[in-house]
Amino acid sequence: MSSTLLAFSSNRVAFSSRTPPGARPDRSVPLTRLLVNETGVVVAVRGTVDGRADRLFAMGVTPGARVTMLQRFPGIVFLCDQTELAVERAVADAISVRPLEQRS
Repeated sequence: MSSTLLAFSSNRVAFSSRTPPGARPDRSVPLTRLLVNETGVVVAVRGTVDGRADRLFAMGVTPGARVTMLQRFPGIVFLCDQTELAVERAVADAISVRPLEQRS
């Protein structure tokens, strides 16, 4: 099964060489690596043959979107902007995020 990295450009900031304020440079991880209540910014969504990337884009999971992990078990539940989404772990692994630094 081959994967494709989809670059998406919209009105949101696309992160190629720029790092958003508060983000750790060059530290993108799969969404599944975020801890509960940790926030990150979507960097890329890897697509597969079944069109999951298109569905994620339609729900607002696009580069530049802010995500917050709400639940890691038994399924992945996260907040994307103001929409709560529940996805399978394999789908969450296809979403690359740049964790934001937590300020105390």
